[in-house]
Amino acid sequence: MHSARFVFAAALLTASSTFGATAACDRACLKGMLDQYLTAVIKHDPAAAPLFVGFRQTENAVVVRPGTGMWKSATGLGKFQRRYLDAVSGQAAYFGVIEEGANSAIVTVRVKVVDKKITEAEWMISHKNDPGLNGNNPDGTSNGNFFEPDNLAKNPPPDRVVPKAQRASREALEAITNSYFDGLTTHDGSLIMHHDGCTRVENGRGMTGTNDCAANLANLNVSIVAARRYPVIDEEAQVVLALAVFMRKPGTATRRNVFAEWFFIDNNKIRNVYSAMFYPAPDQPVPNWPPYDGNFPLPAELAPKAPAAGRGPQ
Repeated sequence: MHSARFVFAAALLTASSTFGATAACDRACLKGMLDQYLTAVIKHDPAAAPLFVGFRQTENAVVVRPGTGMWKSATGLGKFQRRYLDAVSGQAAYFGVIEEGANSAIVTVRVKVVDKKITEAEWMISHKNDPGLNGNNPDGTSNGNFFEPDNLAKNPPPDRVVPKAQRASREALEAITNSYFDGLTTHDGSLIMHHDGCTRVENGRGMTGTNDCAANLANLNVSIVAARRYPVIDEEAQVVLALAVFMRKPGTATRRNVFAEWFFIDNNKIRNVYSAMFYPAPDQPVPNWPPYDGNFPLPAELAPKAPAAGRGPQ
């Protein structure tokens, strides 16, 4: 009798687990969902994408309703396109150019898929003449924003499938990527797991020149790299998508930098970094995704006091 009850209870548990399980979405499924979403955006038709009833989309950390924002302005995919897929997290992302009529944007867009429905879309968007590090000039023109889509198309990240024997684990890929942000925060490039000559490209512009991605950090105006997230780890391509916020040193007027950065890793070291980024206004809460850190600038009164005249370092 007890045996029969045990078998019956086990059967109920199995049935319950099967009923409550989420439908898996493999790499092919994720690519199809991402492409379906992008096509729907370009068609200006939210009904053409399998959006979840509670679908949430942000564009540069601002929540937008389906049918607004990029749903209205996007007219096509640009000449530079990359797609990355993570069946473990159920997320996929596009990095490339989006055409907006006569204009264009460099973007990263991340989507999350649950039960064959798109539950989230997060856009990082850079346009020509967006506000830069120091906001806008008095006449409204940009001050410091980089935007070079043609250079990005000429110097794209690799489009590859890395042989299995040469792949690092997803845990190692995340840790290697995180070492980059630790190096920036401590201003110590030796902490960064990188190849000599590693490159960094911001909104299409090459930033490293004759140096590499771990050089010249001593005077970097970053107090902490906050709100770090790694939503897409493409193990086949050995690519990590990192989302975070550069918080500036206390008392400085330089704007925060909110970014999506793509890390290309070979033999357990960073080879290339590509980014789409924006510089939010001082009163804008970012990144506007869990854990909703906020990340407003630190107040000026927390800045270290300047040494008195005629005295050395304190």
